[in-house]
Amino acid sequence: MDNNDVNLMSPLVWAYIGDSVYELYIRNYLIQTTKLKPHKLHIQAIKYVKAQAQAEKLQKIMDILTDKELEIVRRTRNAENHHLPKNANSTDYMYATAFEGLIGYLYLTKQQERLDELLQYCI
Repeated sequence: MDNNDVNLMSPLVWAYIGDSVYELYIRNYLIQTTKLKPHKLHIQAIKYVKAQAQAEKLQKIMDILTDKELEIVRRTRNAENHHLPKNANSTDYMYATAFEGLIGYLYLTKQQERLDELLQYCI
């Protein structure tokens, strides 16, 4: 898949894969920095991956995003999504989806160095 293919995808597809990439990053971070058992690892991971936390992470990195990355955030944030989890308000969910969209876009366009930089900054 080349960048043109990725650019033609729905921003919600970026968010779909970004959700998995971010959760895997968090899980790796937790097993490398703690000695917790699986259930406690899960509890800790939720603190990072819930919508409110992701919305806060996006706000934290907004000032260091490139113009292209801000465009990706805007496109994903404005994508029409009819799903709202029971544990998130609509604003947090919209910004969390935008965060996941950015992560997914960077992953799909193979911008691993930038992805690592932003995720390390978030943690």
